[in-house]
Amino acid sequence: MTEVIEMAGAGYIRLRQICLVAPHLEPVVGDIADIMGLRVCYRDGNVAKYGLENALLPVDTILLEVVAPFQPGTAAGRFLDKTGGRGGYMAIFCCDDPDERGKHAGKIGVRVANVIDHAPYHGVQLHPRDCRAAFIEFNHTDGSDDILGPYPPAGPDWQKSIAKDVTQALIGVEMQSPDPQGLAEHWGRIIGIPVSKNASGEPELELPNCSFRFVKGASDIMSGLTFRVADIDAVRDAAKKRGHAVAGDQFLLGGVTFRLAA
Repeated sequence: MTEVIEMAGAGYIRLRQICLVAPHLEPVVGDIADIMGLRVCYRDGNVAKYGLENALLPVDTILLEVVAPFQPGTAAGRFLDKTGGRGGYMAIFCCDDPDERGKHAGKIGVRVANVIDHAPYHGVQLHPRDCRAAFIEFNHTDGSDDILGPYPPAGPDWQKSIAKDVTQALIGVEMQSPDPQGLAEHWGRIIGIPVSKNASGEPELELPNCSFRFVKGASDIMSGLTFRVADIDAVRDAAKKRGHAVAGDQFLLGGVTFRLAA
């Protein structure tokens, strides 16, 4: 664990983006925008080379992205086939040292799958099979360590699309595994954060702007997202109006469980 703590101390790391995958962008993107009171800030034409289309919606300073394949043979399409559409696709972290974090991952047996170098943006994506549960990406944008600064994947004016009257923040990510402690330790080693316990005794990784909690499940997946909202009942009603089955303060959308917190 010492190595993990030392690495974490070497630089900052924050959750920058969560990516979901759907067979088609609609109705998922429209439902997220309508139910959660969010706005699409960008649709990135660069993902077309991967056979994908996308839409990004800011949740305060974290981006929520939905990707959908428009041709066969894509990694996202294979993910959908494998999982039956259940589970989040990517957890993307901004940091000051993506290449160093990629090298660290390699030392613990996690391969680098792809490097994206579009100055001023630089991203290192790790192999999902080695990460387990979901892709992990580390990225950095030169000259912008401000969390409200430029972030090219979200477009030139993403900050103008932040809407907080309904949804105020993405505060938690739920990961399921037959071995929650083992998956938490694995992600902790990759990301460089020691595993702690939350109030319920579940293993957890605490980032400055979000926490990842690990719970028992049938397979390794990113299973849920927790949002702090202004009015839980209003969001629940909006979900019902869009045809989603609401159980308590949660509903299924985009392959993951949306959980609502005050």
